Amino acid sequence: MVPLVESRLARHLSEPIRALLVGGVEPRTFAAGDRVFDEGSPGDGLYVLESGLVEIAARSVPGRQHRLAVMEPGDYFGEMAVFDGGARSASAIALEKSVLQFVPTPLLQELLEHSPMLAAALVRDSSLRMRDFNHRFLQELLKAERLSLVERLARTIVHDFRNPLNVIGIAADLAAEPSATLESRRSARDRVWRQIDVLNRMMQELLDFTRGMTTSVVLPKVDFLEFVRELVFELEPEASRRGVGVDVDLGSLKEGPLMVRMDALRMQRVFNNLFQNAFDALGAVTQPSLRLRFELTDREVVIEVSDNGPGIAAEVLPHVFQPFVTFGKAHGTGLGLAICDRIVAEHGGRMSVVNQPGSGACFRFGLPRARPGDTETVITKP
Repeated sequence: MVPLVESRLARHLSEPIRALLVGGVEPRTFAAGDRVFDEGSPGDGLYVLESGLVEIAARSVPGRQHRLAVMEPGDYFGEMAVFDGGARSASAIALEKSVLQFVPTPLLQELLEHSPMLAAALVRDSSLRMRDFNHRFLQELLKAERLSLVERLARTIVHDFRNPLNVIGIAADLAAEPSATLESRRSARDRVWRQIDVLNRMMQELLDFTRGMTTSVVLPKVDFLEFVRELVFELEPEASRRGVGVDVDLGSLKEGPLMVRMDALRMQRVFNNLFQNAFDALGAVTQPSLRLRFELTDREVVIEVSDNGPGIAAEVLPHVFQPFVTFGKAHGTGLGLAICDRIVAEHGGRMSVVNQPGSGACFRFGLPRARPGDTETVITKP
């Protein structure tokens, strides 16, 4: 317990002024959990705590309060509203039975007129408290940002891992069929291992993305038509389960072998992410459809992945490839498309997206064709 005359407020006063303070205060007692005053209430004076503990807390969002400070015996609080004449900027709640002395605003003003030292002390103490509050606020902000980043990354992992895990599940079901042949079981086993490789690469890319590590990209020659056939084969079961029609326009690709320089596993990641985004966008569409279109030029094969969903909001469209920009999903993070854009760039291409008139979003990118005499290309990206 700290008597009023020994408090931080009274120690700056001369004996006559201190007597004026003691004679004008109003003693008040609060039980644990009682509210001394609420945020937004009128500021009619300050309080000096003689015994007990009082929490000072402020709202950040409706229904949630953050502790700013805990007042101990000898401390005073509530002077901010007295200074500016505004409402209380925070709430005060007794943490245990507390005895306080209430100093009404008229009495405080009279004390300030007679004691310049008290005025200076109040300003100094308020400044120190503001510094402490700012420090606490920054710490809480950094903590919240870290937690938010962890949550976003966790959601990204769940989102991006869904398609490979679905493929593994389908392959496991096929292999477990009593009528499955040895060849079909081997095929299912190979699919499982391919998807495990995809999952491992995805995890490494997440680590590389967050660490900003240098990436070495090896681009071997790949039979692109065979890659597309395998991609569609693995896409169709998930699309059928979701009731989404798949339209594949191979264009001139089907006219003959086409070798493309690319990392097949990483490029599969790009397609899978685009497919999953399309599935999410098509959830409320009556007759959902997903279209793959391929166009061959002298230098590259151009790929378009589109859907007949609602498209992307105009204000979001220019930013979809930036990290943590989301669109059309309650739990999306935007990190998936940022990684896809990076993968395409490492292949020497550029990813773009537009809204199709009267339809959904269309993602477009190109991959370089392999030339006679080409060897495996190694690209290092900072």
